[in-house]
Amino acid sequence: MAIEVFNRYENKYLMDTNAFHHIYNRLLASMVPDEYNRDDEFYAISNLYYDTEHDSLIRASLAKPKYREKLRIRAYGIPEHDAKVYLELKKKVFGLVNKRRTALKLHEAYDFVGSGIAPEFRTGMNKQVIQELGYFLSRYELKPKLYLAYDRIALFSKENRDLRITFDTNIRSRRYEVKLENGDYGEQLMEPGQWLMEVKAEKTVPVWLSRLLSELGMFRTSFSKYGNEYKRLKRNERNGILAAGTENSERESVLI
Repeated sequence: MAIEVFNRYENKYLMDTNAFHHIYNRLLASMVPDEYNRDDEFYAISNLYYDTEHDSLIRASLAKPKYREKLRIRAYGIPEHDAKVYLELKKKVFGLVNKRRTALKLHEAYDFVGSGIAPEFRTGMNKQVIQELGYFLSRYELKPKLYLAYDRIALFSKENRDLRITFDTNIRSRRYEVKLENGDYGEQLMEPGQWLMEVKAEKTVPVWLSRLLSELGMFRTSFSKYGNEYKRLKRNERNGILAAGTENSERESVLI
């Protein structure tokens, strides 16, 4: 059964392909691949992020307050209309990530977020999480804003299943045709060959892992997939305004 409530710290590291292979091979001495990564194959995760008309959730998150929250629908691969997905509420409080999610059918998740009316309860749903999601939805008028997907390899500690390390690459996003069933495509968020590693643990990381990260010269960074996509969007908009302003100035000078 999938875990539906998480409380953990998440530390992030950016690296190139050579660094990925180096640390991944070293980690295999103490960790094992996720069951979905058999034969070192990736699995694809697709997300649909919701926000207000004026993007208040992501703008608040980028301001780095002590408390921040996001809502998304998560699927594995390209889901069908009746496929199982997860409706997730992700919060961060003083650096501690709290994720609460429940399994729904894709159309149920769409309807729940769109109307604020919870689906009829059945086995497999988390009733407490549905109530919390309902309260969250009552506070905001949300719209689907961003499709974001990536390919992942995940590892679990052999001794402590609370320690998990994920590697994401080929991060792609789009702000059109944002329904999850519309297909897995979009613009690249990072340069080719870049990887995002996340170390996820309920408490502090083990000494052996701290030593390995230090030995390899890897340092934590701040990287939000949704946040970086939004910052890129705003940069492109500003550049577009500047370009338009330059064209207008040149046109006016010719007329004069």
